[in-house]
Amino acid sequence: MSTNHPRSILITGCSSGIGLHCARRLATRGWQVIASARRAESVAQLQQEGLTAVQLDLDDSASIREAVAATLALTGGRLDALFNNGAYGQPGAVEDLSRAVLRAQLETNLLGTHELTCLVLPIMRQQGHGRIVHNSSVLGFVPLAYRGAYVASKYALEGLTDTLRLELRGTGIAVALIEPGPILSQFRANAHQALVANIDRQHSPHCAAYLRAEARLTKAGAAQPFTLSPEAVLLKLIHALDSPRPRARYYVTVPTHLFGALKRILSTRALDWVLTQISGGGER
Repeated sequence: MSTNHPRSILITGCSSGIGLHCARRLATRGWQVIASARRAESVAQLQQEGLTAVQLDLDDSASIREAVAATLALTGGRLDALFNNGAYGQPGAVEDLSRAVLRAQLETNLLGTHELTCLVLPIMRQQGHGRIVHNSSVLGFVPLAYRGAYVASKYALEGLTDTLRLELRGTGIAVALIEPGPILSQFRANAHQALVANIDRQHSPHCAAYLRAEARLTKAGAAQPFTLSPEAVLLKLIHALDSPRPRARYYVTVPTHLFGALKRILSTRALDWVLTQISGGGER
């Protein structure tokens, strides 16, 4: 790896929360950070605070290609790392998810991330090194009721990532998953907007559950115990970027560690009982 240039990283979903925090902190650590966001006004805000930013809409193939081209123009054709953080959560009972709503969730959380990753892989192959880090979720390996669309997107992302990791052995490109649990961010607020916009709550047999979900999603501050700040994700990201042997998975919060253990030791029936007792949600 050349020492003449700072290491470069492209981060998606930097308008707030985890992406914004990681972009700021990695920049202070000497990285050449290319922060990206879907909306032009978010890009302008990032630039106003001194970050290098490009517009990138994961739902739009042309936007993804343009963002990669703009990134490479800024970095001199190199890219040392990609942090796929951009995502949102679509609440709703599985039976209340239309095909269009489920497709939209997959477009952002899975297909856009996949397309972006595939575009940067040739650059990393040519360099002989690179780091690809996907921000997944505790819901990437255990489900919760009324999170079916998000669970589907993250389960699929984890399967695709595990396969990619096997296929990239020996290339110098490392692939890792970060699996947060409850993190303070705009995630719940965005999930509430998606619930209101896309789910017919009043005419659903799950109407009572939606009333409880709205109370959680609109609650100020942390809605669950053991909620951490985005700094907790940053620390795992730093290890995934800097370690000579990054882990395949990084658990972040107490719930993630707990459910990782419970999934290994409990029967499906017992784990289902535990999961149905959980009323919190809306975080990663």
